[in-house]
Amino acid sequence: MTSHTRIKIPAGFWSGLLQLGISANDVVRKARLPLTIITEPVVTTAQYFAIWQAYSEIMDDTAKGIIQLTSGFETAHYPPTVLATYHARDYRDALKRMVRYKQLCPPESLRITEEDERCTIELDWLDTEQPGPPMLVGITLAFLLELGRRGTGQPLTAKFVEFSHSMGDVQALEAYFGCRIRIGANGNRLILHREDLDRPFVSYNAELLEILTPVLDQSLDEQQRSHSITEMVMWIMKRSLTGGRPDIQTIASELGMSDRTLQRRLTDEGTSFKHLLTKVRHEQAREYLADPSLDIKEVAFLIGYEDQNSFYRAFRLWEGNTPLNWRIEHLGANSIH
Repeated sequence: MTSHTRIKIPAGFWSGLLQLGISANDVVRKARLPLTIITEPVVTTAQYFAIWQAYSEIMDDTAKGIIQLTSGFETAHYPPTVLATYHARDYRDALKRMVRYKQLCPPESLRITEEDERCTIELDWLDTEQPGPPMLVGITLAFLLELGRRGTGQPLTAKFVEFSHSMGDVQALEAYFGCRIRIGANGNRLILHREDLDRPFVSYNAELLEILTPVLDQSLDEQQRSHSITEMVMWIMKRSLTGGRPDIQTIASELGMSDRTLQRRLTDEGTSFKHLLTKVRHEQAREYLADPSLDIKEVAFLIGYEDQNSFYRAFRLWEGNTPLNWRIEHLGANSIH
């Protein structure tokens, strides 16, 4: 996907840092970025990550930085997208709005699933192969819990939290989230108690929602139209590969169009559904094989091959090599279990 995403830094971000005694100038200088970013807050993904990295270095400990910014941030400084979630009917409504409107302020993307007594929110990156700094990951997930706490007025706790990278003082984070935290997981996830999602928000404000929702929805529609269809399709494919092949009907309906329209639009962009599916599988295969904790059989399943042999055949076509040999060459023999 394009790396020239334009990200708008919410005005409240700098005032939130100031409450912690950190000046915008210090952060921007440390990030080696032009000071004009403070007054014209539209940045690229790389610049956005650099700002979070700089905040992280100033704070010294990731966990401390996460807890202080999340719990110290005044609700009044929330950007409109977040205000809409804060005034939702209940925690579930708030989270669903958050997932939806997050698309307006990339690069984070959230996916939410409810199963049995748990609700899992997974954090992904929209337009970038490179994951964001641990500080940004931690704050994004902590903020989702904070939203529930402020909205319901209850001291909610998470069920379990997983981070892929080191997060500094884990004990401090466990105290904040109120649960066990796993570091070195294969993704970043906040797992909530599903029954908490039914809790009503004391901050529910139907009138304000009536004003904010249409405006945000319109911005979202405009933004989605400006994304190329190729990008959108690849993005949805990545999310729906596991355990089977996504078909064009499913993806077309997710984009709100017929499969014939989708075919035509892809042709206009000089590509085809089949070509994109192959491309996404190839990219994901390389990404998963680079993770030594994943078994090759799992990799085949994760990119939608029911049997290992078809995965082997496809991979040889792509790389001229078997998955195992490719992994040994890229990771070195010592990391193969």
